[in-house]
Amino acid sequence: MKRTENKKRVILTIAGSDSGGGAGIQADLKVFAALGTFGASAITALTAQNTKGVRSIQNATMKSLRDQIEAVLEDMNVAAIKTGMIPGPGHVKAVAAALAGTKAPLVVDPVLVATTGAELAGQKTVDAMAKHLFPIARVITPNLMEAGAILGRTVESVEEQTAAARDLAGRDLAARHPASDGHAWAVVTGGDRSGRRATDVLASSEGDVRLFRSRRIPGGNSHGSGCMFASAIAAHLALGRDVPEAVHRAKRFVANALAHAVRPGKGHGSPDPFGGRE
Repeated sequence: MKRTENKKRVILTIAGSDSGGGAGIQADLKVFAALGTFGASAITALTAQNTKGVRSIQNATMKSLRDQIEAVLEDMNVAAIKTGMIPGPGHVKAVAAALAGTKAPLVVDPVLVATTGAELAGQKTVDAMAKHLFPIARVITPNLMEAGAILGRTVESVEEQTAAARDLAGRDLAARHPASDGHAWAVVTGGDRSGRRATDVLASSEGDVRLFRSRRIPGGNSHGSGCMFASAIAAHLALGRDVPEAVHRAKRFVANALAHAVRPGKGHGSPDPFGGRE
């Protein structure tokens, strides 16, 4: 058989490991593969968890975390970067230092709490992200609770969600990155709000606001859905799409994954990035 070289866009995920396989690094790598890209990873923390909850968290050392990131960046032509769970302010600073100078677009998912309710990062970590990571990000993807924690106010209604997206994109939290087009973006997701439809609000630093609506998928099998959404955005940016198109495609991708969710254990199910494929 003749050997062929398959060149794929490389995406680096910097996040926690989920031993249950539903979220974190494991979810990110599945998304990258499903969208035809190559996933590399840097692990911020090892979580002992399953579909019912988190048992323990062992943080990576800051040196180990930075070494992982630098090892990938010095060898591979990384087309996009996504961050997820980062356990502490020092780890945030280590990530920002390791990414200094990279031109790949960065998607920051400011993960604070697991689907099962376990706290994964505190307010000091949020503040560190706002100071060190948001200014080098192309897109940030908080949910309603995370947006509220960042801004210090309640974010519940669509009106509050829209105002939050505008404020996050308009203040100096958002990116002025070498790979950007001069725009910084924030998408505040609304999947954790009750109702028949799920609404995400995307806003740019230039005042552009777009609403993305979809039918809510019943069943509660959403463990890892936020990770997958941010990862899908990163994958589509790596494939050359602009931010609004990347968000549109990512939302459609996650909706399909939710519609084909799997329940591998006795607790929360997870979206299947390969759902519906033969």
